Amino acid sequence: MTPPVVHSLREQIREHIVEGIVSGRWKPGERIVERRIATELEVSQTPVREALRELETLRLIESAPNKGVRVRNLTAADLEESYPVRAGLEQIAAELAAPGLGEDCSLLAPHVAALYEADRLADGEAQVRHTVGFHRAMVRAAGNAVLLHTWEGLGIEVFTALSIRWLGTVQKSYAEEHEALIDAFLRKDPDIGTLVKAHVLGCAPRA
Repeated sequence: MTPPVVHSLREQIREHIVEGIVSGRWKPGERIVERRIATELEVSQTPVREALRELETLRLIESAPNKGVRVRNLTAADLEESYPVRAGLEQIAAELAAPGLGEDCSLLAPHVAALYEADRLADGEAQVRHTVGFHRAMVRAAGNAVLLHTWEGLGIEVFTALSIRWLGTVQKSYAEEHEALIDAFLRKDPDIGTLVKAHVLGCAPRA
């Protein structure tokens, strides 16, 4: 049984802010007030500041002297920039993980099962969660800490959420596309890296 994922306070606050941006609570150009978030969530301003700093690193928000923190006016082109980098990293990850996943894809399969249900219900939140979960499990299976750290640094959850829920990125079927990758691993497809790279690039929003 997979243990539940425990998020740090900073991560919970980051997810709260991202959800607010994705849902339209905070619109492009609108100010995000650190003190108000701290009061609303009943936390100190320190973890809120840390979460905002992380989101600024991901270029989701921007700050300026005497103007505070504001939501960036992101375009599809801005979001699309991370996908070629992510695709290259996941191509390497797939090739490194292929020997192990060619024998056992049990870490990936639950996400595909959950995606079938998410597709059926048109549940965007679950599509984001299990799409990211599938890819994170694959990258972890590569067994390369530097690769995983670099991949995590791209803010995959944030940009997947924005691409799917904000810009309306539409796949034929999230479940079917990921099940096809499992099939490729299990049949030991020598082009698995290229298949994963093409899959990631195909998920990118179109400018």
